[in-house]
Amino acid sequence: MTRIDEIPGPDGRTLEVLTGGDPDGFPLLFHMGSPSAVAASAAIDAAARAAGLRYVTLSRPGYGRSTPRPAPGRFADDVADSLAVLDHLGIDAFLTAGWSGGGPRALACAALLPDRCRAAATIAGVAPYRAEGLDWFDGMAAENLEEYHAAEQGPEVYGALVTEQILPMLAATPDQIADAMGGLVTPVDKAMVTDDFADWMSRTFNHAGAQGAIGVRDDGLAAVAPWGFELADIRVPVAIWQGRQDAMVPYAHGAWLAEHVPGARAHLFEDEGHLSLVGRLDDIFADLKELAGR
Repeated sequence: MTRIDEIPGPDGRTLEVLTGGDPDGFPLLFHMGSPSAVAASAAIDAAARAAGLRYVTLSRPGYGRSTPRPAPGRFADDVADSLAVLDHLGIDAFLTAGWSGGGPRALACAALLPDRCRAAATIAGVAPYRAEGLDWFDGMAAENLEEYHAAEQGPEVYGALVTEQILPMLAATPDQIADAMGGLVTPVDKAMVTDDFADWMSRTFNHAGAQGAIGVRDDGLAAVAPWGFELADIRVPVAIWQGRQDAMVPYAHGAWLAEHVPGARAHLFEDEGHLSLVGRLDDIFADLKELAGR
């Protein structure tokens, strides 16, 4: 059974936290994509429970009911929030995974919490913005091209775009979600956005916009800024999951990460997209446990 709580965070902020899965299982800290806020998902909860994992996730600053930061942060800065959640729940050792914009947060935990993080996975996770040898924008849908080029120009320009273009998408109902995402969803992804998945996406999007543009804005600014840690410093096992049918985070991002995260185990698929990979959570969680030797 899932539950949602508000807990004390760093610097006097509040963090919104969802827990579920197997209450007696090994902890999994899951970092959701951009944009998102905590929303119960029967499918994700069932996958965690079946894997024997205690599922923990949070709304990042400015999303849902989590207090915004005074200024936008880096991916590395989210580790402090992760630590606040883990410590509040009495969790020492843990696994971590991140989907899409959550991918770099999982890698940050792997790099900066090596004594507690046993293994990490990125699922359609974004690569560093100025990664050497990677054309970051190649293969992205037009909507993302416009968004991240706006983010390059700073908080005011990007914040205006978020208000005008992204907040209306976040207000979409379940039957509007696929169309609201436009060219961001390829055919394999659009096939995923039905029934329970569409309902969950609508709820996580709706809740992500509860405080307006600030959560989305800060997430986008972090994506085009230095991460605040080095991939070369990662010493814990990492898996990279990526599909070629992904118009949000192109396949090349996953291939680049697989080459540059030390010892990474690559799961690169020709027939998967950005959303469809969530249908493989059973495999992802089993693989993550194996990497951790559990």
